[in-house]
Amino acid sequence: MPDRTTTNPEVVVIGAGPAGLAAALYAGRARLATVVLERGAAGGQASTTHLIENYPGFPEGITGPDLMQRMEQQARRFGAEFRYAEVRALATGEDGGGFLISTSDGDLRAPAVIVATGTEPVRLGVPGEDRLRGAGVSYCATCDGAFFRDKHVLVVGGGDSALVEALFLTRFASRVTVVHRRDELRATKVVQEDAFKNPKIGFAWNSVVDEILGADRVEGVILKDTRTGEKRRLDADGVFVAIGSRPDTGFVAGLADLDPQGYILTDDRMRTRTRGLFAAGDVRAKTVRQVVTAVADGAVAAVEAERHISGH
Repeated sequence: MPDRTTTNPEVVVIGAGPAGLAAALYAGRARLATVVLERGAAGGQASTTHLIENYPGFPEGITGPDLMQRMEQQARRFGAEFRYAEVRALATGEDGGGFLISTSDGDLRAPAVIVATGTEPVRLGVPGEDRLRGAGVSYCATCDGAFFRDKHVLVVGGGDSALVEALFLTRFASRVTVVHRRDELRATKVVQEDAFKNPKIGFAWNSVVDEILGADRVEGVILKDTRTGEKRRLDADGVFVAIGSRPDTGFVAGLADLDPQGYILTDDRMRTRTRGLFAAGDVRAKTVRQVVTAVADGAVAAVEAERHISGH
């Protein structure tokens, strides 16, 4: 068994969202030397959620940042070390045992790895999007909504995430227009009802964003009618993109099987096809992606990692 120091950790958790934090907590409580690698801020996308109302134990709800901060503190309490670095490659050891994790801050070796990298927002892929990102183009209403007080903003998408973003933005914006490629929404009925009855929310049906306009700031978009192909300009001060997400799994290619969308395939014990490599949370193929399911995945992955290391 490796030395119980973070120079030679026993478990490396890649990602510090809910799944990674739960995995770090459980691994730490099992007295495993644990290192958590995170390229951004701990908490993942959950930390950008203004209010989480469906996590057990908080009947009045809790903000995403607060819940994630508590999880991080708990993981640190049990000895998990956090390093802020990007994982560039993951490979099995030359002797066939353990893993070599190459990061922007050096290399680590460990007998067990838990991948909990979550997902990233899908981009529109239209002219102006990359150029104006951070200058009116955003993928997180709770992060940037306050910058659009008394402004007109667009939310692109028709699912739960898009409408939740739109509802949140009504706290700041004077007007919110939801741009959707069809003439009916995919969101759950209760969320739809909330959006339809909000006087600040309007809809641009059967429309897609063809281009985002503006020199230094977003000034509007070109919308394309999905039925006729006709284009029109719609002035706006901000564009919030909420059309889905994709998993960050490129570095596990060859070590884990992926589904057609790139999510990691595991069994119900979070095991991939490579011994000692586990996946947890939104990054794995599953039917429900919520904070509570991510936390459960992380706990299972850590328990299985401990069993792997101890030889059970």
